[in-house]
This record gives sequence, C-alpha cells and structure tokens, in this order.
Amino acid sequence: MSYEAVIGLEVHAQLKTKSKIFCGCSTEFGALPNNHTCPVCLGMPGTLPVLNKNVVEYAIRMAIATKCTIAQESRFARKNYFYPDLPKGYQISQYELPIAEHGEIEIELSDGQIKKIGLTRIHMEEDAGKLVHNPLLPISQVDYNRTGVPLIEIVSEPDMRTPQEASAYLKKLHTLVRYTDTCDGNMEEGSFRCDANVSIRPKGQKKLGTRTELKNMNSFKNVEKAIQYEIDRQIARVEQGKEVVQETRLFDVNKGKTYSMRGKEEAHDYRYFPDPDLIPLVIDSQWIDRIKQELPELPDSRKNRFISDFNLSEYDASVLTADRDLAEYFEDCLSHINQPKMVANWVMSNLLGLLHAQNISLDQSPISSENLAELLRLVHDDTISGKIAKTVFEEMANTGKTAKTIVEQRGLIQVSDESELLPLIQRIIEKYPKEKESFQSGKTKLMGFFVGQVMKATGGKANPKTVNALLQTNLAPDKA
Repeated sequence: MSYEAVIGLEVHAQLKTKSKIFCGCSTEFGALPNNHTCPVCLGMPGTLPVLNKNVVEYAIRMAIATKCTIAQESRFARKNYFYPDLPKGYQISQYELPIAEHGEIEIELSDGQIKKIGLTRIHMEEDAGKLVHNPLLPISQVDYNRTGVPLIEIVSEPDMRTPQEASAYLKKLHTLVRYTDTCDGNMEEGSFRCDANVSIRPKGQKKLGTRTELKNMNSFKNVEKAIQYEIDRQIARVEQGKEVVQETRLFDVNKGKTYSMRGKEEAHDYRYFPDPDLIPLVIDSQWIDRIKQELPELPDSRKNRFISDFNLSEYDASVLTADRDLAEYFEDCLSHINQPKMVANWVMSNLLGLLHAQNISLDQSPISSENLAELLRLVHDDTISGKIAKTVFEEMANTGKTAKTIVEQRGLIQVSDESELLPLIQRIIEKYPKEKESFQSGKTKLMGFFVGQVMKATGGKANPKTVNALLQTNLAPDKA
C-alpha cells in the first residue's frame, strides 16, 4: 500500500523585547542561573502580571506578515500542568481567543511550484524555565531565567506532505521573523524552535491518521531527518499490523532516531480557563494600520522587485532576499555601483564564501558593502582584472585595507596600453611558431594558450580584452 504523510508544525519564536511578557525582568540570554527573576515571574503569592505592550506589537507584526486575521478582542488563559520548571503550576497562554488566526505562507517546492501552507493561529504566551541535569549525579537543578520570556506560537494547518516541504516552510517562517525584527531566529539558543505533528494515511484517504509530536529539533536539517524517520517508523508499524500510539517523541540527533517521551496530552488535559488577573486585550484598527506602515518590505515583495528592477534570475533574487541583512548589503552595494548582476555574483559567491569559510555572520564581515563596491568599480573600469580582483578581495578580508589602497601599494593596476602590450605579444608569438601555425590551421582553442602566456608574463595585469584583440590581429594568417 502507498502512504502519504500529513505534517503540521508548531513554531515558538522568542520575541526581541528587552523585558519579559508580564514583568520587568531582563530577557538577555546567558546570565547566571536565576539572576533574571522576580516575584512575578516566579509566581509568588499576591503578585499580578502586567502585559508588555511591545509583545503585542511584535505579535501583530507577524500576524500582518503571514496574512492573518487579527482579533479585535483576545484573551489570555491559564494552561495547567505541573512540571519543575513551571513555578506557578500553569502557563499563561492564549486558547479560545488568540490574537490572530487563518493566515498563510507561500513556499517554493523543488519543482519550482508555489504551495500555500495555512496557519491555524498565532498566539502569545510565556516561556517556562529550564532544567539543568547533572551528568555525574542523579540531581536536576532549575534555572528560572527563561520563565516569563515572551513567545509567540505559530501553528500551521496539517498542509505539508514531505519533510522537504516542512523544512521549506520553517525556513520561510525563519526569514519572516527576522525581516519583521520580531525574533533573532537563533535556533541554538532556543529562540526559534519547532515541534512537528506527524501522521500517515493511505494515499487518497481523507481521514487523518494517529499523530505523534516530535520535539528536540534544533536545525532545519534535523527537522527533515526527524520527520523522515518518524514517517518511516509509522509506516513500518502499520505494515506490521501494529498501532501508531499518540505520544510525544524526542529526536536523538546522534542516533538519528525518535524515541518516546510521554503520552500526548489533549487540550482538555490542560484545563484551560481565562486568566482572572488579565483583562481582555482590545486592538483597534488604528494600531494595526500604524504597525503596517512601519513594517519593512517583506521577502516575497523584495524578491519580485529584485527580479523586475534589477533583471536578476529567480534563483539569484531568492538567495539575496532570504536574509534581510544580505538584501540590504546588496542594495547598499548597488547605491555605489549600478551593476546588479556583477554585484549579485560577488555577494553570492565571494562574500558568502568568505563568511562560510570564517564561520561568521554578515554583521561580522571584514568587508563592508561600500568597500566591496569600490573593488567592483575597479574591475568595471578596467583598472584591474577579475582575476586580480579575487586576490585583492582576499587581502581586503585579511588586512581590512580598501581595494584602492591594496592596488596602489602592490602595483596591480591593469595594463591596457596597446603600445605597451604589442611588443610583448609579438615576442610570445615568435617564441611559439608551432602553436601559431596550429592556430592558423583552425585550432582556435590555442587562443587560450597564448592569452595564458601573456597573462603569465605580465603577472596577470594585462587587460584580457585588449590581449584578445591584439592576439586575434597578430595571429591572423595575413600576419604570417
């Protein structure tokens, strides 16, 4: 029997506020355990939560970016469960009346088709703390610094059918949270994390199968691996005549397998009820309109503009707009040299290659957009060759010097003067009479040999266009 997977993702994004959702404690990552806590986030008796307005603004940003309907009135609820890192014995979240519902995200499939993934809801909630397990002793300690850190949970419809679609959706969502500046997207620190609901069913069947929830996936690659393993595991169980149990499973990154953590709870297990300490949240249209005006150009719109305004290919535009900082770096380069294709090639190959090799982010790049543009102007103006430009680029990265300074100090200016190049070219032609004769007999590929000899003799400084033109003239049969 042939099966298909049904996949939905629940993504938690930590919002970039300086303080927590219901108190003034810092959200900064990496502090000493239990240093960013107060009676409110520790759930002490008699304390009352006060909603952080910036949390609502960030949630509205993402709701607009994902085409959700924003609720005029939403409510916070208490989600009751008992766990050592949940000091109040409940989590303040949203349930029946979330801030936003019914959105969509478009993803591009491997065959180039566009698929819409529906969003069920976006809601705000507070994060729990963190358990720290002692590897040598049977002891666990609790760090409450993360307790009360603001999150939005973005819940998709079960519209994905392959691990690759799930990964594409997650990457698109990651791009959106960074474009809207609502979340830093750091998966290693847990600011952007994902749970996946996975089930299988016979192809053509409408009824959904029993789903499992996957946790502990901290990279796009691990999301794909975990979902693929779970699909294969469920198919194997069904074909063996066994039932798929509804449960929460963890992904073991080292073994590439999922294993059972606990039985999966349903909504009624959490005994949701409206939080009596928080009044309903009312959002008027003027507030939404203001945030819409403040939003930056979103990735899909920017990609289409790059294609139409700069005549870039769909692939180039996709790469350059996948990250907001990269798109802005590219456009800043263009403000200094209006050569879109040339700038795109250097940004995508040389710059991204440098960042990857040094394992650094764009904001740590040793070459600014203005300095890269200066280098490309030297190439475009035929001051230096493309080959020399690569050498200059490497030295710029290593020394921090500008392209102009390096070219002047090392005497790398390209030789374009025909009167200077002609005697050299004539000597090289005379030095290789057999190759000259073969070229004139029709072996035109030998042009590359002669160009190479000239470039070698000039240390790569000869202008290739001028060299080719002079060689064509001087190797012609009537020059014999």
